[in-house]
Amino acid sequence: MTTDSDIELSGPFQAKDSSGLTLDVKAIRIFDEGYGIIDVYVEFARQLDPGAYKDSVLVRQIVDRLRALGYKGPDFGHSDPGLQEAKLIVLEAPEEFAAFAKSRGWKNLAEDFDE
Repeated sequence: MTTDSDIELSGPFQAKDSSGLTLDVKAIRIFDEGYGIIDVYVEFARQLDPGAYKDSVLVRQIVDRLRALGYKGPDFGHSDPGLQEAKLIVLEAPEEFAAFAKSRGWKNLAEDFDE
């Protein structure tokens, strides 16, 4: 999932799932621009168990990592199940995430229409 339009929010780190398995996260990324709701892409080194995107322990550790990097706001939910992949979890960030994303270079395209 690496393209020129990505912003890397976090490099590699480890997180545990609800079964206690340690997973290697390669990166957390977002696209550099979008309209309002931001999808957060969490790339893993190895294939995940089916349904890992619903694992509340794992998702909490991902959000905790973002909080350690400066995000202040509520927890995330998972994005559309059709976006999930074998080595990728896609989370849907709440509105409060936009301020953090902007501080990392994200552009809200919807603001162009507010004038």
